[in-house]
Amino acid sequence: MFSKASNNNRGREQAEVRTEGTKSVPSIVSADLSVEGDMVSNGEIQVDGTVTGDIRCKALIVGVKGSVIGEVVAQTVRMHGSIKGMVRAKSVFLASTARMSGDVEHESLAIEPGAFMEGHCRRISDANLASVSDARAARGDSAVQTPRIAPAAASKPAVAAAT
Repeated sequence: MFSKASNNNRGREQAEVRTEGTKSVPSIVSADLSVEGDMVSNGEIQVDGTVTGDIRCKALIVGVKGSVIGEVVAQTVRMHGSIKGMVRAKSVFLASTARMSGDVEHESLAIEPGAFMEGHCRRISDANLASVSDARAARGDSAVQTPRIAPAAASKPAVAAAT
């Protein structure tokens, strides 16, 4: 009538329901941390240090002392620090301390007085935002390309012709 197997199954079902409903904490790049490389998260990322690379996440918060150099693709971006590169997001907010150098593709954009913005702003629909980011992710592309510099050829000493 009351077997251990049925109690274990019921406990597993309850545990699965609990883990699905929990909210994850944001990933934090602290002020003394410098990251080189791309970051991908299904949740929120808070940058108080420096990130050199592309960021793809659900929500990005750049703190007052935070800095991002690269492309950002997110649902929401709240910027209090600086970003150099393209930003694609459904909602973009630039606080009065923000410094943005690059283009912004957005569905909604809010800029506080005092924020620095250098670049183009283009309003796009949510469907266009999703299709652009999905296509680039599938190809592995990014809007910010790292320049490839070919090594210098070995120079030969100049020989003066005798006349």
